[in-house]
Amino acid sequence: MPKREKNDIELIRTWTLPADVTMGSAVRAKGVLQAIQARLPAISKKSISLEGVDLILAMAASEKTAFNAAAAIVTKVVTEAGALPVIPREIEDILTIKTSERHRWLADGRLPSAGTRTVRLNGRARQITFHVFDPKVVEDLLDKGAVEEWRVEDAEAKSEKRQRAAYQAKLTRSLKKEAAKRSKTSKDNANDMAPKLGGWEDFDVDGLLR
Repeated sequence: MPKREKNDIELIRTWTLPADVTMGSAVRAKGVLQAIQARLPAISKKSISLEGVDLILAMAASEKTAFNAAAAIVTKVVTEAGALPVIPREIEDILTIKTSERHRWLADGRLPSAGTRTVRLNGRARQITFHVFDPKVVEDLLDKGAVEEWRVEDAEAKSEKRQRAAYQAKLTRSLKKEAAKRSKTSKDNANDMAPKLGGWEDFDVDGLLR
């Protein structure tokens, strides 16, 4: 069996992302990976991979200097990952919410924003700006089950709005009918009170036309 070349021996190191960082979200874990890749030099970006919640850095033995430099960056990001702002697609996955719900709860203040971030889309000149969220706030909302409470509140508010709309429509129809009835009554009374004038023959008999 041939011996392996020395350069084929890989340098490998693994970091496990803690639960308070991922909050049970594979999307959040991938976000941490992307944050690491953004800080690594181009030559090292593909050396880091994600398997579940494990970050794996692997390089050839001949790249020990680059490996150590990359490992230092990964360790720093993983250490600080708990404070990384939660971006829209991450919070939707963590809280299991729809984009429409995120927009609605952000607008009414139930989902507090931690500021905005502007990024340029890959290969495009166009930039997009979006709200980010405090990871501690997101974790607290997750622990309290706030999303289910908000959905119940929204359903009740929607039902109440429908009832008010139905009542308003019924009231409007009733007022229109009453107005039409009053108009008809007024017209009939006006016709009854109009003076009954005789024909021209009556004037002629009285000699008023001479």
